[in-house]
Amino acid sequence: MDTYTFSQLSEETLKTLVTLNEKDIAPAEWEKMQVALTAEESRRLDDIKATLRHRHLVVMNETTLWARAIYPMLMLAEQGHIQAWSGVPLKASYLTFELEGEADGALAPAIGGRIRPPYLIVNEAKRGIQAPDPQFQLYGEMLAAAWLNWEKKPKPEQEIFGCYTVNDSWTFVRGVVSDIETDKPTFTIEFSPVYNGIWDAEQIVQLLKFIVAKHLEEINSG
Repeated sequence: MDTYTFSQLSEETLKTLVTLNEKDIAPAEWEKMQVALTAEESRRLDDIKATLRHRHLVVMNETTLWARAIYPMLMLAEQGHIQAWSGVPLKASYLTFELEGEADGALAPAIGGRIRPPYLIVNEAKRGIQAPDPQFQLYGEMLAAAWLNWEKKPKPEQEIFGCYTVNDSWTFVRGVVSDIETDKPTFTIEFSPVYNGIWDAEQIVQLLKFIVAKHLEEINSG
């Protein structure tokens, strides 16, 4: 059985591992996936935006950009035992292939201070000519997270969310993995519009909150 790290994945490789169905959905559908911010969350978000407006984000190094522009917004979506995480190790063993590596970030449950399978994966685009494509790297991370959630609670269709960031722009992805126990699972993907991390910050956090609320609802319903 072959093992692939997330940075190795390309569109061609993924298509040999899974049946890949990609599609855009109308922006209006993503606009429905929102939970309103509280007054305190709005105040904290205004502070984040005020700082970012005076920074040269395009030339900022990746670690600093993550700390200033991405992770603080993930933290605004925390609720209950769902927390924002950085440097999330993932490993999955499908029937005919294995995936492993580390995601830049995630929203995931915490029990006793330890991370449990994540429901939203975040990939920050790396810079440089040899940098991996963030989109296909994210697909691999989402497939690994979906498998971990399926292992914990098997379902015919395993939903998983992800997003990749390029500088301060965010693109969300909703994925559904089906036929997970077959030689070639099916991975269906839907893309959001591209959101600007400053001008669309409210929509980004509202969407993150929706994803967390959806996950909590599924947990509470058993």
